Amino acid sequence: MSSTDAEIATDARAFRTELFIGGRWVAPAEGGRLEVIDPSTGRRVGEVAAASISDVDAAIAAARAAFDDGRWSGLSGRQRSRVLLRVASLMRERLEDLAQAESLDVGKPILFTRMIDVPNSADLFEYYGTLAPHIDGSVRDTPLPAFAYTRREPRGVVGAISPFNFPLILSSSKIAPALAVGNTIVHKPSPLTPLSAILMSEILADAGVPDGVYNLITGGGSDLGEALVRHPGVDMIAFTGSTKVGREVASVAGRLLKPVAAELGGNAANIVFADADLDKVIGTVINSFVFNTGQFCMAAPRLLVERPIYETVVGILADAVTHVPLGRPSDDATVIGPLVSAAQLERVEAMVGDAVAAGGTVATGGERIDLDGGFYYAPTVIAGLGNDADAIQEEVFGPVLTVQPFDTESEAIALANSTDYGLAAGIQTTDISRAHRVANALHAGIIWVNGWAMLDAAVPFGGVKASGWGRENGPEALESYTRMKSVTIAIDPPAAPEHGGAS
Repeated sequence: MSSTDAEIATDARAFRTELFIGGRWVAPAEGGRLEVIDPSTGRRVGEVAAASISDVDAAIAAARAAFDDGRWSGLSGRQRSRVLLRVASLMRERLEDLAQAESLDVGKPILFTRMIDVPNSADLFEYYGTLAPHIDGSVRDTPLPAFAYTRREPRGVVGAISPFNFPLILSSSKIAPALAVGNTIVHKPSPLTPLSAILMSEILADAGVPDGVYNLITGGGSDLGEALVRHPGVDMIAFTGSTKVGREVASVAGRLLKPVAAELGGNAANIVFADADLDKVIGTVINSFVFNTGQFCMAAPRLLVERPIYETVVGILADAVTHVPLGRPSDDATVIGPLVSAAQLERVEAMVGDAVAAGGTVATGGERIDLDGGFYYAPTVIAGLGNDADAIQEEVFGPVLTVQPFDTESEAIALANSTDYGLAAGIQTTDISRAHRVANALHAGIIWVNGWAMLDAAVPFGGVKASGWGRENGPEALESYTRMKSVTIAIDPPAAPEHGGAS
């Protein structure tokens, strides 16, 4: 590791403390500063710029000008493609910088930021870079005396609001498709995790994204997000976050008739049938609720187990979970790091306490871990809860797993579909007919069979019910960032033939 990498790994003062607006790093208008807290120690390690409403206005004005003059939207898809492919290449070159920033900011184990967060983010820019030259409309066959065709056009200025749990991936999943079709962007990352967005600003500029096409506003408070949503210069909102905040965003945008793509909360069920291969299932189950310390909208905090193997699975999990390495994010062996903040730790602790009060039995975990003053919580397995318990019906967003038995396939489906959420679900079985049958019956945007979190830039994901609407990843994401235009051109009928005299 270089000296720069070492500094990034331990200190946020290596990062810029300005906003990126109109292609320049500028001081926040009111001089605001936002503390950066290391979740693994609970200590302040630096600060970044805190924008004000006037900074939001300036960023939107820069994005509006960049869109309207065509410096990006006026390029061909092939020209935009070259830039996005350079972004992907630069992200891979700066993998260690990005990985260290994400690890410091979120508390993610460095093992995963190196292997998952940065590579997957680069893949998103590469994938949409390859799609950019192919954003085509189509010719329509009609009985009209006309030539009819459709065009897919960029929406304009996109307000991108990304969350704390996967800052780099869930920013890239908005920025890459939005740029591919010619939009400009004002990006507001979570105030808890701004660091990778600062590096992203540098990379986008170095790759050749024109000034004003991408703009970054960092800062805390809901006022910045609300200003972005309400502003008449913003044409659409791309939001990932909690269902509660998503409802507020949709409410404001709906009154303004402004489109929103929203990926919201999740509370997935993972169904284990008695015929499943338990040697494989246990690892899948553990991964499904401890990955990213459970701070994963597509985590599976609800485990549904067919009754003949229920007690066996609970017993195996109670032992196996204790062997998953928990520790400092900078340790290459760590699998479970801290939660992102003291508030998140308190929320998880309170929900586990409520679960016990509701009759749940903690098979393992259920307590804070004292390590360096960080926000650590032991991976926790809870059995014996009724289906109406808060820990089952609400999103915990921590390393907590509830386990429920079921007797029939139809009961498993009913339990899986019994919450307000519908982002992801899992099926563990060796019966392929059952896999198809149950997948068809589950109310979720993405289903995994005999695995968990199998994600790729080409595969769309998104929610139903209270988990939102719209899709990220895959060509389907491009639908959110474009609007359809139809063009119908009248064709003059052929001239009537001249009638001359018979010869």
